[in-house]
Amino acid sequence: MKLHWIKTSWIIKKLFSNYIWDLPNTRNKVYLTFDDGPIPEITEWVLEELKKHKAKATFFCIGDNIEKHPEIFKKVINEGHAIGNHTFNHLNGWKTTTESYIENFIRCEKIIQKFVTNLKSKVFRPPYGKIKTTQAKEIRRLGYKIIMWDVLSADFDQKLSKEECLENVLSNIESGSIIVFHDSIKAFKNLEYVLPRTLAYLEKNDFICDIIE
Repeated sequence: MKLHWIKTSWIIKKLFSNYIWDLPNTRNKVYLTFDDGPIPEITEWVLEELKKHKAKATFFCIGDNIEKHPEIFKKVINEGHAIGNHTFNHLNGWKTTTESYIENFIRCEKIIQKFVTNLKSKVFRPPYGKIKTTQAKEIRRLGYKIIMWDVLSADFDQKLSKEECLENVLSNIESGSIIVFHDSIKAFKNLEYVLPRTLAYLEKNDFICDIIE
């Protein structure tokens, strides 16, 4: 089984302190995030699960998917969730020139702004968590916060059992955690099992699921 870095260490957080890894607070808030949508049926299913538990989340959307599925994207906005930029084509920053990366980032920003006239927050998550220093510097110059994570569910790993995926999440959650899920076809096998149980656990333990601003 491929191993993933599930819980981000304090060393990484300290070394890359220009990125946001968690949001410590005294109100027992955690931050659910969903990458790679919007995707028909899957994103809509996620929205229904969140609604059942009165939970809010931040969706880091791929611009190309927004363009293909605008009605689902509008539904995410209308239900009070936050939107983040995840590039237009899900680019790997380590394999992309800074110029091309920023162009792709801006292309995603423009498609988001077509639908969101008053964006609550300017947040960005690099696909794969891979971004060059030059790329990050330019994105921050454009007024964006770069959001990483404290807890990685690894729901995208099809070799990971749904029970292992759930354990990744529940054993690492604490107040302030930023938790990564994916509203994607690839991740849905695990997500379908893990998300309802995670939401039930959070509700039972008096966690508040809030948006990232």
